[in-house]
Amino acid sequence: MSDGPVQQWQSQPAVPLLEEQRVGEILAAVPERRHWRYRPRRVGMVWRSRTFRLAAVFTVLALCGLAILALVRDQTGTQGFLVGLGLAVLPVPLLLAAFRWLDRVDPGPWRNVLFAFAWGAFAAALVAILANSFATRWIATTTADPSNADTLGATVIAPVVEESAKAAAVLLIFLFRRREFNGIVDGVVIAGITASGFAFTENILYLGNAFGQDQQIGTAGVVSVTAATFFVRAVMSPFAHPLFTVLTGIGFGLAAASARRRRVRRVLLPLLGLVLAMGMHSLWNGSAVFSPYGFYAVYAVFMVPVFGLVTWLAIWSRRRELRTLAAELPAYAAAGWLSPAEPLALSSMRARGLARDAARRQYAVAARGSRAIPYGAGWSPGPAPGPAPWPSAQTAPQAVAQTAAQVEAAAKAQGKAAAQAVAEYESFATSLASLRLQARRGAAGPDFAARELELLHHLWQRREVAAPALTYAAQAAGLLRPHRLPSPPYARPFPPHAQYGAYRNAPAPGPGPGPGYNPYLLPQQPPH
Repeated sequence: MSDGPVQQWQSQPAVPLLEEQRVGEILAAVPERRHWRYRPRRVGMVWRSRTFRLAAVFTVLALCGLAILALVRDQTGTQGFLVGLGLAVLPVPLLLAAFRWLDRVDPGPWRNVLFAFAWGAFAAALVAILANSFATRWIATTTADPSNADTLGATVIAPVVEESAKAAAVLLIFLFRRREFNGIVDGVVIAGITASGFAFTENILYLGNAFGQDQQIGTAGVVSVTAATFFVRAVMSPFAHPLFTVLTGIGFGLAAASARRRRVRRVLLPLLGLVLAMGMHSLWNGSAVFSPYGFYAVYAVFMVPVFGLVTWLAIWSRRRELRTLAAELPAYAAAGWLSPAEPLALSSMRARGLARDAARRQYAVAARGSRAIPYGAGWSPGPAPGPAPWPSAQTAPQAVAQTAAQVEAAAKAQGKAAAQAVAEYESFATSLASLRLQARRGAAGPDFAARELELLHHLWQRREVAAPALTYAAQAAGLLRPHRLPSPPYARPFPPHAQYGAYRNAPAPGPGPGPGYNPYLLPQQPPH
């Protein structure tokens, strides 16, 4: 009987009820800034190596990159290396764009993307070359049968070594970036990007060697070995390595979504995914070894259907993330933290884009001194949830004193900052919905309440910029009819709260916005 309340809490986590008189009291429980788990993701700030761990990882990857560069160049020659590099880089943008598109709902930070690609291209490739060469030589020496050693190396040794080396990147992010690894989509994206980096280095080696063979036999053009290798590896099967490793990523994603009490499942699922990746990789390599037509048979009968199935699963998981937003965020709207239209807008990728564009356009117009009707004529969201979301505008004398170029630069900077505020608001809201889903599944940690308050803290700081834009986007995308638009749950602006003044977004005094102005952050910091 004592387990009933616990199970009920896990099935439906409580939401802190927003009361105007208790805003400061509720949000004062947010951890200190140095303990924040959720931070705004700044474009361009990819590697912020402020800790020894990041510096160590960067150093290790750099050393692996230099070593793999020397090994590949030694095997292909300088000219072959340059040709292989130029051809191998062609499918990389396609692969990265596909995986980043899949990750658009809750995009992971760029540091994870760069780490995964670098690990696959440098560390995993270096381990694979050294281990495969050593194992093949050892088998040839032991059995005195070099041809059999090559066959065993391709069908047994290479799949085990390569998939294990690539899976190490997924494991590291799963362990040390656990907050950014929540489900199948994250596993697929990290595994796919790691395998794309590995395939990039491997393609340099294969294409460089093929070019060397063409130089020896004197072939060129479409009948050359280089052209045939490029067609098979970059045109017919650019997703081969990502497809293998994605099975490992799916295993880690299922483990991340599992309840913490199911420890056996959380361990066995990644191992099962790794075994399946090794088996598919072995079948793919063996298809070209045992039969001249085996490659085409495996490609048509096995690889294409599996690729379609995995693609469907990834897209289904992406749509499920959007449905999670629509299912989990209304609880926060009912408690007063969000406006009623925001869950609808946040669960639509089209509405998200409209909100960012609308905020950028409207705040740029405001920076030029205009007072246009927010988001177009005829739009009325009801009573405003707080002070008007207009940043401080230039006074007439100041605007006259500035050149047109300065005014335009300030307007673009302010519009960009507003769009960034909406993007960060969307990211934090997605994390909040994911966190609540984890709590209902029993997968959230004991710090669930602190993490929830921290996310609400970030949403509150950006709400006066993002909430009107998202409400407009919900209407513009056809998710909400104008005459049926619900009124926000606030009948009047929030009164000032002395104990937590950082959540008020009043216009900052002083001169108007400049190139570095950010309309959603205040200079003062919340007290701790």
